[in-house]
Amino acid sequence: MNTKLFVGNLSFNTTENDLQDAFAAHGTVVEANLMMDRMSGRPRGFGFVTMSTAEEAQKAIEALNGASVDGRNLTVNIAKPREERTGGGGGGGGGSRREFSGGRNRY
Repeated sequence: MNTKLFVGNLSFNTTENDLQDAFAAHGTVVEANLMMDRMSGRPRGFGFVTMSTAEEAQKAIEALNGASVDGRNLTVNIAKPREERTGGGGGGGGGSRREFSGGRNRY
């Protein structure tokens, strides 16, 4: 079993220290990270906590999944590996782009 846990449904007021403290009651916390929005710099409402052993991770799941922290019922489970993103955005071709031709911009 993995020791990295996904923690969802976090209050936007919850800090990494709050997260660390909540999980430390159930074992040794190796790392606690809140995911932040790149544009606004505000929390996104979820994070990850890494416990030192699989047993401590399971204990934390049992104790904190559904528990209320900062007025929100947490979702705590084993973190799944991040899936590789393929293709991705950027919009599609098909005549929607402006083209450069013959030394003149067509706008």
